[in-house]
Amino acid sequence: MGKHGFSAQRLEALTKRIEADIQARFIPGAAMLVARGGEIACEAAIGVQDPAGSKPMALDSIFRIYSMTKPIVSVAAMMLVEQGRLLLSDPIVNHLPELRGLKVGVEKADAKGKRILQLEDALQPITVQDLLRHTAGFTYGIFGDSLVKEEYRKAGIGSPRATSDEFIRLMGQLPLMYQPGTVWEYSHATDVLGVLLERVSGMSLDALLAERILRPLGMKDSGFWVEESQHHRIAEAYGTDPVTGTEVKLNQPRRKPSFMGGGGGMMSTLHDYFRFAKMLANGGELDGVRLLSRKMLGYMTSDHLVGLPLARSGLSYLPGPGYGFGLGFSVRTHEGGALMPGSIGDYSWSGLAGTYFWIDPAEDLLAIFMMQAPEQRTHYRQLFRNLVYAAL
Repeated sequence: MGKHGFSAQRLEALTKRIEADIQARFIPGAAMLVARGGEIACEAAIGVQDPAGSKPMALDSIFRIYSMTKPIVSVAAMMLVEQGRLLLSDPIVNHLPELRGLKVGVEKADAKGKRILQLEDALQPITVQDLLRHTAGFTYGIFGDSLVKEEYRKAGIGSPRATSDEFIRLMGQLPLMYQPGTVWEYSHATDVLGVLLERVSGMSLDALLAERILRPLGMKDSGFWVEESQHHRIAEAYGTDPVTGTEVKLNQPRRKPSFMGGGGGMMSTLHDYFRFAKMLANGGELDGVRLLSRKMLGYMTSDHLVGLPLARSGLSYLPGPGYGFGLGFSVRTHEGGALMPGSIGDYSWSGLAGTYFWIDPAEDLLAIFMMQAPEQRTHYRQLFRNLVYAAL
């Protein structure tokens, strides 16, 4: 048995398996870390940082983490809750009046059988809790198809050129996909939450996160853009995915965006995100810096879809079988049913470009995988997780 209760041979097999896929040109490179009891048992940077060159991937390469921004913004929200500046039961229109009077778009068939969108009143207000657990009724325009998603695409929601105020004004003109508080639907909810945090705190989201989370945790390479002096560290994807043949388009992190997307705009490194994940695994504290109380962290990582019978009935329930959803994380509710091994109470989230992390309190384990290969994200989430548990 190797250190920290892992088989050294099997951890080596994990690295070799990823190396083989890089050699086969499925992905350009990856950085990964496995820790137990807060101590790193295995870390590796493999392959190239940018397939256009030959620079090796490094442990300090900077990745677009996309939706792994969401847990960071969710923690910021709960810090404001602990300061008494926000309640989860607050209707979001208290802070974002532009969203007053939103209607729900319901698909119906007209006399000729053509799909049309009928607008209906929302039966209850959207709350801050709805934003955190993706039950606000918002959606994304990029995953799947529906008439409401079509409206999102037409409106160009999520443009990095918009400001926070412009983004909210646009959201206020679009129909909801579902009645608030009923269905889990992956959405711009955390982007909306980010603007709400700006309004409550009186700070821009980048400044708020830097002051309250990034600097206290020593996450020196994390933020919404990368300074020019560090551009040489940015990890890139293949221009065309070698497996699917799909053209790969990633966001541009080399200049400050007008809109700080709380749902997916951040950049980070393996070790920076390890600092954040370690704080979570420690119950809200790291190296003498406490961001959240132990009870609040436990509350965030509990299933908040309990008592919502329609929660999993949407077009795509991304947490998948065996999982519920907390406040910023998917949360495992059953040993079986899920596509991957784990423990009841483990929690996780991932990013569009191929980043992934999870924390398993029962095993005192956390693991992080980072690559820039969006088309391969689902495959490597499962592969990495299977091989980590195989090494225990």
